[in-house]
Amino acid sequence: MKIAIARTAGFCMGVRRAVEMALDASNRTCGPICTYGPLIHNPQVLQVLEEKGISVINTIPDHGAGTAIIRAHGIPPAEREALKQAGFDVIDATCPKVIKVQSIIAKHARQGFAVIIIGDKAHPEVRGLLGYAGENGYVAETMDALAALPAFGRAIIVAQTTQNTEFFEAVKSWTRQHYPDYKVFDTICDSTENRQAEIKRLAAAVDAVVVVGGFDSGNTRRLYEIARETGKPAVQIETEGELDIQRLGNAEHIGVTAGASTPNWIIKRVFRELENRLIYREGPLRRWCHLLQRKLLLSNIYLALGAGCLTYAAAMLQGLNPSMPAILTAMFYLLCMHTVNNLIDSTSDRYNDPDRGNFYQENRHLLWAMVAGSGIGGLTAAYRMGPLFVVLLVCMSLMGVIYMISLVPRMAGAGIHPKIREIPGSKTVLVALAWGIVTSIVPAIAGFGSIRPETVPVFAWAVSLVFIRTAFFDILDMQGSRIAGKETIPILLGENRTMYLLKLLSVMAAGLISLSALAGWVSPLGFLLGILPLLMLVFLFSYERRGFSPGLRQVFLMESHFILAGALAGLWAVLS
Repeated sequence: MKIAIARTAGFCMGVRRAVEMALDASNRTCGPICTYGPLIHNPQVLQVLEEKGISVINTIPDHGAGTAIIRAHGIPPAEREALKQAGFDVIDATCPKVIKVQSIIAKHARQGFAVIIIGDKAHPEVRGLLGYAGENGYVAETMDALAALPAFGRAIIVAQTTQNTEFFEAVKSWTRQHYPDYKVFDTICDSTENRQAEIKRLAAAVDAVVVVGGFDSGNTRRLYEIARETGKPAVQIETEGELDIQRLGNAEHIGVTAGASTPNWIIKRVFRELENRLIYREGPLRRWCHLLQRKLLLSNIYLALGAGCLTYAAAMLQGLNPSMPAILTAMFYLLCMHTVNNLIDSTSDRYNDPDRGNFYQENRHLLWAMVAGSGIGGLTAAYRMGPLFVVLLVCMSLMGVIYMISLVPRMAGAGIHPKIREIPGSKTVLVALAWGIVTSIVPAIAGFGSIRPETVPVFAWAVSLVFIRTAFFDILDMQGSRIAGKETIPILLGENRTMYLLKLLSVMAAGLISLSALAGWVSPLGFLLGILPLLMLVFLFSYERRGFSPGLRQVFLMESHFILAGALAGLWAVLS
């Protein structure tokens, strides 16, 4: 069984921009916030906005207060002015591609051109575009409607940005034949073109297609129509609860795409639901391996094993005989702290990883018992190295607790709880530093009795690996983090800049550990372990090329870099 996700599935640029503007406004604005009309065509996103205190108004009151956000589809200019006159602070979340069409229409309408809009007459984008055309605006939904329009001395033809590309090609051909003097502007969004082209390629390569998105979304509906026209079994759903796998027949290879207003967390839920159902068509060994992999990842046990492997490799790099108490200390401490963090701070799991959120809710008591057991195990392992390490581990654990709670008591009457975790980007940095301490500094103090010069490049190498890993997952979780009001590094810098930073850090980490081995500061093992950051670099390039993958495989591969560090160090020990 195989599930393929379309690279173009999910939010387009305009929708992402509108949702981010609305969420940023809710996180930073004190007064009431509303959108004039639904911000986008996705009921699940609208529900999230409502939970964030963003209401929807469909008519403009005589007197308003607070902030009004213009929907991504745009509105007529007269209604924008009416919002301002009513007293609203207006935030324009109109898609830049729609704004471009508005500008074309406004310019030619002023010059006396008739404006023909190829689109759905009832669609809010078309309503907004008509407002810029004034009395010279006309809408054609079909070729018959276009042919029925009177002949104009001067006219332009534009398309709704989510129009079917094949239909608009037919419009252009008809216009060249009957009215060659008309100006035709190809205003279909390139995102729409790419999605429609990709769904044709995807449908040709798979046995069945699942289209995810709001039933009121025009671009989602067109994707479904195109998929169905290929002759392959196709279904359109809004959520995973509507998935009827029987309608897909005996498909072995299923393609999944989503409309421009469908968030990643909905795609992820649908993918996981498909994955969980299809696995029962596999043999018992395949099912058992899938379930084991899932449990290891969700419980952080696989992450803890990776921490032990990284500690082993860091000790070998420093020329130390790996200490089992040091390895166990790292494993138990990081298992404890990551699990506590997931148990306490699960606000974004509903969107970023609903599978993990459900797992922690269903196994809450068992996981708290695991926290207690790993905490005791970590302290016991630290005690075997000496009282100093117990104190260090307790201090680091307290810092982890302080990270979660308020720095100071509630400010009188203000309701403010400042926390370290509210410092932008703090989570990624502190997680990387904590890993660096327990995987490289603790073994150094246990083995040498102090921190030596060779510990510094090893610490930097380990911190870099963990930073890349954590920031990459922050990229995947951007939508949910923004909803939860978390300012992670990707939200601060943007996805593209963060990816550039991670690639640069991968090259620097590989260069640092290799040069340190060349200079004799660390073991020659550094030449071999310099491969790890480069493998992460390849992983990042692969992610950019293939796009978002909501399955377990992507997470498993990233976490496996730490397992590989221990495997390479073990191989080195055997061979040398």
